[in-house]
Amino acid sequence: MTMFIHLRHLVFTVLAASLAALCSCQREAGRTAADTAAAPPATVTLTSLDTDSYDKRLEDALLEAEIPHAMGDRIRSAGKAVFLPELEAAAAGDPFLSRLVDKQHALPDGYEPDDLVTLDNSGSYRVGRAGLRLRHPAAEALERMAEAARAEGITLTASSAYRSYDYQAEVYARNVRESGQKTADRESSRPGYSQHQLGLAVDFGSITDAFAQTAAGRWIAANGPKYGWVISFPDGYEQLTGYRWESWHYRYMGMPLAVFIEKWFDGIQQYALQFIHAWRNY
Repeated sequence: MTMFIHLRHLVFTVLAASLAALCSCQREAGRTAADTAAAPPATVTLTSLDTDSYDKRLEDALLEAEIPHAMGDRIRSAGKAVFLPELEAAAAGDPFLSRLVDKQHALPDGYEPDDLVTLDNSGSYRVGRAGLRLRHPAAEALERMAEAARAEGITLTASSAYRSYDYQAEVYARNVRESGQKTADRESSRPGYSQHQLGLAVDFGSITDAFAQTAAGRWIAANGPKYGWVISFPDGYEQLTGYRWESWHYRYMGMPLAVFIEKWFDGIQQYALQFIHAWRNY
């Protein structure tokens, strides 16, 4: 009788352990699936993409991104061994640095960065008003850039930075009231479609066309990419970006991506982001 009781206890113990293991596996599978769904598309590596597949993917991405012929020819001529590693390096890391945010591509509903820091006048740059915030890596890069500018006798002033969805809604509505829908859409983003909501964009100086001719405006135009900052809406590209020239609006993208944009896309941020978006979503 005692032996039977011990045997029955052993059977129950084994069954309980098996059931716990099964539940654990199911939970892990669910967690992995959720993580995979939330993660950005993986960058294809050199070892996983043969030349024929690379050529086809490249052509499709160039076409979808509407890359100019001469620019596309330069990328094609470079070949897989040269261009693909630089693309991988540029698009690696934080996916929001290279995320396409424009009139057709919105941020996730309710998006708000979790690493915003408040800007102040304790560093090398000035702030135009209290309460401006940027994501931590962008704030650090702003300080590095401003320190370099100050060494040349130039002071950079951040006049606008992160904007929440609700704040952007107010800005857009005000522009519509004051200037009309058509003008507002050339100069202001609809809520959810603004680079400012990324927490990576800064409007510098006067936030007027006059900024381009200031010492600060000329300095950022020449040196911004060295510190990861790229102009978002350059002169002469309104048909591409959807926005008129904004000499004051720069987006932090990190130095690898900024250098990549300068080298392969002639410094035009929109072309590069459209291409990366098309490549990722192939």
